[in-house]
Amino acid sequence: MTDLTTLGIAAIRDGVRDGQFKAREVAEAFNAKIAGADALNAFLVKTPEHALAAADAADAARAAGETLKPLAGVPIGMKDLFATKGVATTAASKILEGFVPPYESTVSQNLWNAGAGMLGKLNLDQFAMGSSNETSAFGNVISPWRRPNDTAALAPGGSSGGSSTAVSAGLAPGATGTDTGGSIRQPAAFTGISGIKPTYGRCSRWGTIAFASSLDQAGPMARDVRDCAIMLEAMAGFDAKDATSLKLDVPNWEAALSTDLKGKRVGVPKEYRVDGMPAEIEALWQQGIDWMRDAGAEIVEVSLPHTKYALPAYYIIAPAEASSNLARYDGVRYGLRDLPEGAGLQDMYAATRAAGFGDEVKRRILIGTYVLSAGFYDAYYTQAQKVRTLIARDFERAFERCDVLLTPTAPSAAFALGEKQADPLAMYLNDVFTVPASLAGLPAMSVPGGLDKDGLPLGLQIIGKPLDEQGVLNAGLAIEQRAGFTARPQAWW
Repeated sequence: MTDLTTLGIAAIRDGVRDGQFKAREVAEAFNAKIAGADALNAFLVKTPEHALAAADAADAARAAGETLKPLAGVPIGMKDLFATKGVATTAASKILEGFVPPYESTVSQNLWNAGAGMLGKLNLDQFAMGSSNETSAFGNVISPWRRPNDTAALAPGGSSGGSSTAVSAGLAPGATGTDTGGSIRQPAAFTGISGIKPTYGRCSRWGTIAFASSLDQAGPMARDVRDCAIMLEAMAGFDAKDATSLKLDVPNWEAALSTDLKGKRVGVPKEYRVDGMPAEIEALWQQGIDWMRDAGAEIVEVSLPHTKYALPAYYIIAPAEASSNLARYDGVRYGLRDLPEGAGLQDMYAATRAAGFGDEVKRRILIGTYVLSAGFYDAYYTQAQKVRTLIARDFERAFERCDVLLTPTAPSAAFALGEKQADPLAMYLNDVFTVPASLAGLPAMSVPGGLDKDGLPLGLQIIGKPLDEQGVLNAGLAIEQRAGFTARPQAWW
């Protein structure tokens, strides 16, 4: 029999439905593979019994002749930013160590309602703050990829590094991610998989631990574009518990997938040609342009003049929102409590936060608190919000001339763990291509386009108009078909 862990979401779903194999066989195969992959540190909590229970329900439904649910028989990984009832949820932070939610996030509940099973909770950068998965309180996630003749551990991207590693290493056919400034797209590019951030509001934020509320958006990470479309259909939908949730029907994205881009215009933003861009990234971008043209699209150059201000604006707005959101972690109601002998309330707050938050989280809280403080609010936060509006207008004007935009996903391939840890600014530059779409709330996707000289994956990013996930998915599928990317990491773990 085919190794079931090599199959993606569509193949597993269809195989279970057609009786080629049982859902329990799939769950058992993935559970066994996860059990032997501790070296990657992708999973914080393993839940084999959850995956098996969902699989048994799928097999029983099929045996009874019932119509199977959309994700029946498909086990997935759940980023540990989504609250899961009865299963530890920590956001990879010591301050939430031991926290077991009595409720389920809307996104995870939607997936369970669709028949999916949970293989476990996936590691991430602490509170989703990071681009390399080195800020987790529970150890670094290791990319399954390696440079030839080099044993240096590589970053899987962040913050959804556990998700990208799990999918790329074949530990899960798909996984949830969250994207605040590129945390689905950049790790997808680093590990040779696909991932899409939908339009802000497509997926409910209820029950998802908040980083920056006006930016955070859940999305799927999977082996290919079709699998992302299938998973996104199950995740998305209106939620009355989330005031930012969009009251819209969920389209059937999978059924409408097409690689024919005739009549479509693909915009190439000139401002994304940044100084010092590696020749390999430039070459891949040009190759992507050629693929779009081959799919029937017309290529047009567009301008996004305020792009150069996106990164500084993001790193004012996101920390400002984080400093507000993370104020709730005080040691009073749940999670860690550090209460020194004879301490008062303020002492407990200080000791708990000092022990519970990591360095990167503290850095962003301090930045956020500073830019929101009296005397600096107008100089920084208000100005950043104005820049955000200008960036959104740039995209609106660009989309008057084109249907989607094509850019690189990240300015480099995966780097070694520790390589950029000492320089936060160098780390923040990983988000240079992904942040603008996040600030504007636009759907955006990364698909693998090729390998660099060291055999590491490189991604191409498609950015779409608001609510045009279909256009993004179709352009991604056109690239996927032409790139023919089949490279997989060689198991060393």
